[in-house]
Amino acid sequence: MINTQFTEITGCQVPIQLAGMPGVATNELASAVSNSGGLGMISGTHMSPEFLLDVINNLKKLTSQPFGVNFLMPFLDRDSVKIAALKSRVVEFFYGDPDSSLVDIVHNEGALACWQIGSTKEALLAEKAGCDLIVAQGTESGGHVRGDIKLLSLLSEVLDRVNVPVIAAGGLGTAGDITKVLKSGAVAARIGTRFLAAKESDAHPKYVQALIDASAEDTVLTETFSLGWPHAHHRVLKSCVAEVNSFEGDIVGERDLAGEKKPVPKGSTALPTINTTGKIEAMALYAGESVGAVKTVKSAADIMNELVEGLPSALGTSTVE
Repeated sequence: MINTQFTEITGCQVPIQLAGMPGVATNELASAVSNSGGLGMISGTHMSPEFLLDVINNLKKLTSQPFGVNFLMPFLDRDSVKIAALKSRVVEFFYGDPDSSLVDIVHNEGALACWQIGSTKEALLAEKAGCDLIVAQGTESGGHVRGDIKLLSLLSEVLDRVNVPVIAAGGLGTAGDITKVLKSGAVAARIGTRFLAAKESDAHPKYVQALIDASAEDTVLTETFSLGWPHAHHRVLKSCVAEVNSFEGDIVGERDLAGEKKPVPKGSTALPTINTTGKIEAMALYAGESVGAVKTVKSAADIMNELVEGLPSALGTSTVE
């Protein structure tokens, strides 16, 4: 067990949080991370309250450990937030100004409120709104990126200005990365890209192989895949930008949503899951600068073991704050 403020308030055993990745952060992935001592996360985005309740109830069959639910502000359903707060330990928000009314909903149902931010200004607003945790996201992150500052610079700024425990996010994929941010003052590390290649992930096999073949310089911040979420920067593999730009036609593929086939338009924000068909290489292949740590497909438990075993023993003998 590695004690930090994160483990103390969440009830986890190690200071690692799974990124809430819509479409690929399955119940199996979240539960494996939670059962390994970290904070497993699922996404509640685009889920009705009834559907989310069913998902969470199924997740609870796989783990008795703490987990959280992530929401994207542009697609928020407040009734779903209430369900998440009632059933999970942490409710997290991203890509919008911190809102004290949402924090109140979370607290009223007994959960912890977390806000992922991309600037010191947003961090101060999150603290003012009453958040229990803040995620400082650097530009090295895969997927949608909120700010324009690299992680260690942002982390340093935020830690100097707020009294809320801060989780570090962006380009973290190894035990060495986690050690660095913990020693810099973060209470936990948030990891996404590394878990895309977990056996429990729902990422399409071609997507996973592209991650395995890539390194940090093969990623880029872009707005190429903005259909459905305009003007939101995101980090993807350079290869998919080249592929979609050369793709002729309006529909790159098809995905299965709750048993119904839906087209994937060219430039869609949708990433390819195992139920997606078509030109996978021309879809949004989100990846952070930690992609070089993705070397093979492993179980989430094996990834967690590798990350935790690689942390210095000194971190496990005293509280890191």
